[in-house]
Amino acid sequence: MLCLLLFWEFAKIGLFCVGGGYASMPLIQAAVVDTYHWLTLSEFIDIFTISQMTPGPIGINAATFAGMKVAGLPGSIAATLGFAAPSFVLCIVIARLFYRYGNIGTIQGVLNGLRPAVVALICAAGLSFVALSLFDMERFPKDLAVMQEAFDVKSALILALALVAAHKKVNVIHILLASGVLGAALGMIG
Repeated sequence: MLCLLLFWEFAKIGLFCVGGGYASMPLIQAAVVDTYHWLTLSEFIDIFTISQMTPGPIGINAATFAGMKVAGLPGSIAATLGFAAPSFVLCIVIARLFYRYGNIGTIQGVLNGLRPAVVALICAAGLSFVALSLFDMERFPKDLAVMQEAFDVKSALILALALVAAHKKVNVIHILLASGVLGAALGMIG
């Protein structure tokens, strides 16, 4: 029953994650963290990080790892198939339609309208990640005093360096490896 629920939830995510793997992250987070409480936000961010470091699409990787965490190998298979099935079917249908009708202004308008929404979804997930990284909280605290007490200077340093490296187009794998090494070194210092 749990595997069927995993398949269904990830099929819904796969159906509505317009914009690629990063756009699927808030939808996956809403399902596995907020709705079903299968994972904590910290576990989800760990899965997100591992999904970036492993070969393959990030959304598929996240579905596979989340399914494994929730229900072992059967859960992993169910979540992965659920995530991929709608995309597979939709891609075939949309490719056929786009090939025939792609030059129609309405189609271009729909695509142009979806871009800002995708950016908003990615930013929303990013803000949750920043709150957890810098303040060890799932949301930004409303009280400024709490923010000052909870602020993690080491994490802020790593975040700033990673942002600079990303802006300079440093390879993502190098950024992740360097961040891990720097995090370990700073952790040893105290």
